[in-house]
Amino acid sequence: MIVCIAEKPSVARDIAEVLGAHTRKEGYIEGNGYQVTWTFGHLCTLKEPHEYTPNWKSWNLGSLPMIPPRFGIKLIENPTYEKQFHIIEGLMQNADEIINCGDAGQEGELIQRWVMQKAGARCPVKRLWISSLTEEAIREGFAKLKDQTDFQSLYEAGLSRAMGDWLLGMNATRLYTIKYGQNKQVLSIGRVQTPTLALIVNRQLEIANFEPKQYWELKTNYRDTTFSALIRKSDEEIAAEEEKNGGKKKIDNPGIDPIANREEGEALVERIKNLPFVVTSVGKKDGREFAPRLFDLTSLQVECNKKFAYSADETLKLIQSLYEKKVATYPRVDTTFLSDDIYPKCPAILKGLRDYEVLTAPLAGTTLPKSKKVFDNSKVTDHHAIIPTGVYAQNLTDMERRVYDLIARRFIAVFYPDCKISTTTVMGEVDKIEFRVTGKQILEPGWRVVFAKEVKDPTEEKEEEDENVLPAFVKGESGPHIPDLNEKWTQPPRPYTEATLLRAMETAGKLVDNDELRDALKENGIGRPSTRAAIIETLFKRNYIRKERKNLIATSTGVELVQIIHEELLKSAELTGIWEKKLREIEKKTYDARQFLEELKQMVSEIVMSVLSDNTNRRITIQDAVAAKAGEKEKKEPKKRERKPSTPKEKKPKAEKKTNEVKTDSPGSPAPMATAASTPSATGGGDAFVGQLCPLCGKGTIIKGKTAYGCSEWRNGCTFRKSF
Repeated sequence: MIVCIAEKPSVARDIAEVLGAHTRKEGYIEGNGYQVTWTFGHLCTLKEPHEYTPNWKSWNLGSLPMIPPRFGIKLIENPTYEKQFHIIEGLMQNADEIINCGDAGQEGELIQRWVMQKAGARCPVKRLWISSLTEEAIREGFAKLKDQTDFQSLYEAGLSRAMGDWLLGMNATRLYTIKYGQNKQVLSIGRVQTPTLALIVNRQLEIANFEPKQYWELKTNYRDTTFSALIRKSDEEIAAEEEKNGGKKKIDNPGIDPIANREEGEALVERIKNLPFVVTSVGKKDGREFAPRLFDLTSLQVECNKKFAYSADETLKLIQSLYEKKVATYPRVDTTFLSDDIYPKCPAILKGLRDYEVLTAPLAGTTLPKSKKVFDNSKVTDHHAIIPTGVYAQNLTDMERRVYDLIARRFIAVFYPDCKISTTTVMGEVDKIEFRVTGKQILEPGWRVVFAKEVKDPTEEKEEEDENVLPAFVKGESGPHIPDLNEKWTQPPRPYTEATLLRAMETAGKLVDNDELRDALKENGIGRPSTRAAIIETLFKRNYIRKERKNLIATSTGVELVQIIHEELLKSAELTGIWEKKLREIEKKTYDARQFLEELKQMVSEIVMSVLSDNTNRRITIQDAVAAKAGEKEKKEPKKRERKPSTPKEKKPKAEKKTNEVKTDSPGSPAPMATAASTPSATGGGDAFVGQLCPLCGKGTIIKGKTAYGCSEWRNGCTFRKSF
């Protein structure tokens, strides 16, 4: 019998249908020589500290650093999980072959490998690797099953990530909680969440410490067109530009000196107001604009946050749902390209977009263009960009429909002609003071017609202004004009929104607008596309950040936590990006997993020594943590959305009884960061515990019963309980 194991019951049903397995049994579907079963995301996790040695159960500085000689996994304590695991275990021990049908990614590989290890599977294992759940894709995947060993490096990368998160999260969380915490409140530290929090805090401090500087702009209105006076660049700007072009080109530096005060500006206005404005040159340059890139997960989350104010977590859940409804391809991707083998399938996909026939009709029967900006095998590893599958999209919720519409239009647009534009630059002069205005005209809209009915984002108004058509100017013409002096103030940077934070995580904090440069920096981004949404949600749950409209604001606890951390390794986005790059290299077999872990162990030891040597007796005040959380949520959050624990695979057990684990020398789980903060029961006790944030669900607060403490969310399924 061949046992297939999927990550969710819904996916197992789709696979069973294609394989001809129709007999439903408890925990699996059987037929045609197959038994198709499923997990619920993570059924296993890394062991808790006290399961390695009893001395690690109590939180004390003397036990740090905690570095297990050999990591082990255990079954997550949950009756539903345990029951399903024992069914899987029975099937696998009698199987002739196992087919791993987990999500085709690093986390999906880890989930299923742990279950197979725990179940003691000994038979050969094949891997189903597909990018969509359509019947055609599943059939094609089963016709081209791969060997499990082909994905060993993917597994090792996932294991390294999990083990690294455990080592840093467990040790740093205990270290900072005991050393700097008050009121027995856990200070959660994580390999990715802390640098992400630092990005928000540092931006907030920049804004708070920003000193606006006054400056003036000289403009003039000629023929209902506003021209701006050219301002001479500083020596530093010139030097930077020359360095950028390697000194090959001399930098022109026309214009007037920056206007330092009002008197100086008014004198310039007086000087030119009665003199004629002369047009000195009219330059026209035709160009092309390419269609927007296809979506990867991050760019889709950014777009949904900008257009619909969806959080990163909401967008991830919506695109995951579209994937499971077979209308969109695999979502957890970090490429915006398609592989060459997708090209022959594109006409059929376009034909399947029945609600977009007005847009797809011009493409029907033509040879679709095959641009390197869309199809490039070298830019695709395991999965391609997110596109529609061609299955008719029906029975979608309004939110799903909006996300699907973005994906469908991007896909259609890449096959349309480029947008042809004309950029006009007009130069003028009054008494040797130079002025300039630039305008853009769309000559042929090309792909822009695909987005013609979209509501424009208010933040894009400036771009639209640039597209205004200028009047026809002729070199040498002149006439009266109306000069004006505008008082301006330098502006602080803007607070992060989820959209801009996702971009900052993707580029390790570097502000980058250029797509090609952003691609190069992705290698050093912090977190993975699939985990960034959960990281942001974790910061909300820990009460480190809150939301004001779209802006992400660090709470006083979040600010103090970042300020008290002196170890750059813990909070630097750039350094964390280097660790992420090494994890990607492990996946590509260009870096050794054992070396990565040795470096991490060394890093953890250094951090522990550094913090223990701090004799300043600093403390983080957390008196408002729970009250602020509860108060803000009651007043604000229900109007927007409730933050819930994401999925069963992110929940953590309330206690650990099982020691029946399978051990591994390899690295371990993507969830330890939450685990690190879900062990505060060791710090509980006393009525001071009442009112604190629940360490299990991160949503409710601790309440006192007759014999034990519990969570205010117990009616909604939270199982946290701590006896007196």
